[in-house]
Amino acid sequence: MHLKVGELARSTGLTVRTLHHYDEIGLLKPSGRSESGYRLYGEDDVARLHAIQALRHLGLPLAEIGPLLDGSEAAPQRVIEQQMHALDHQIRQATELRERLALMHGMLLKGGSPSMDDWVRTLSMMTTFGRYFEARELKQILGAYGGIEHEWMQLQAEVRRYMDTGGGIDTLECQVLTRRWTMLMVRWMGGDYALMERWGAMYRQESDVRGQGGAPPTDMMEFMESAIKLRIQLMQEHCGDVEFRLPPMPDTEALAIEAEGQALLRAGEPRDGAKARALRKRWAALLDKTAGGNAALRAKLATLHLGHPLLMAGLPLGREVREFLSPVEESA
Repeated sequence: MHLKVGELARSTGLTVRTLHHYDEIGLLKPSGRSESGYRLYGEDDVARLHAIQALRHLGLPLAEIGPLLDGSEAAPQRVIEQQMHALDHQIRQATELRERLALMHGMLLKGGSPSMDDWVRTLSMMTTFGRYFEARELKQILGAYGGIEHEWMQLQAEVRRYMDTGGGIDTLECQVLTRRWTMLMVRWMGGDYALMERWGAMYRQESDVRGQGGAPPTDMMEFMESAIKLRIQLMQEHCGDVEFRLPPMPDTEALAIEAEGQALLRAGEPRDGAKARALRKRWAALLDKTAGGNAALRAKLATLHLGHPLLMAGLPLGREVREFLSPVEESA
């Protein structure tokens, strides 16, 4: 049984013009002609057309479909894999766009009824953010900001008051503020140093984000970056050749050890007593955890109180308890 071009078009939902085009480019040539010269399509032709339609639905261009069906191109499974990868890429792009639109929508609505200026400013900021972060990263950063916003603004006010006194970066007061600043950034970015570095790079290079949405003024940012560099320099001098990039020591655990250590000191407990040994064991475990199993780094962290005095600024575990919990040499 053969179908005329109009019959085939109606049965497949295609247009006659499309079938004529397939014939002209050699993709689907009718296997027969009527006495009047009309195109006639047999069962094999219909099967080939179904294959063409299936591959078109996968997104393959017509130029690739012919060689594939004729067996002169890659195997069908390889083509399907390529299309799956292409679709995955399109899905990721669409998901990224949707997440960015949702973030922008939330930023616009946060201030009530947004004006055109709000729209343009938000669009500009999102464009800037997009050069440094994926949508999922922005969602994480902006979502976490609410949890640190109050503390962040309060800390900026304290830094401003200190700066107004003319104090330098090499004082105990400044380095206490520096550690609080660093720890707050670590909390905000979920401990992801790469995010922190990109956020800093964006702030330094993109003028339109400075002073926006709680961002510190330029002079404050430059001041704190100098203070952080000083602390890193002091840490490098203390550690020597030992690489010290590490997650910050959890304040809650260190504060608990500090409180219990102070209690033991007030009670006059001996350094080699059972209570001191138990607390020393907890301190050793915290050092191991922070150093990530690096014995050389662990030793440097354990002796931090013997280094430059500014290294202890703002640390939850003070010099007195650290000395109390330092290893006790056993007598012969």
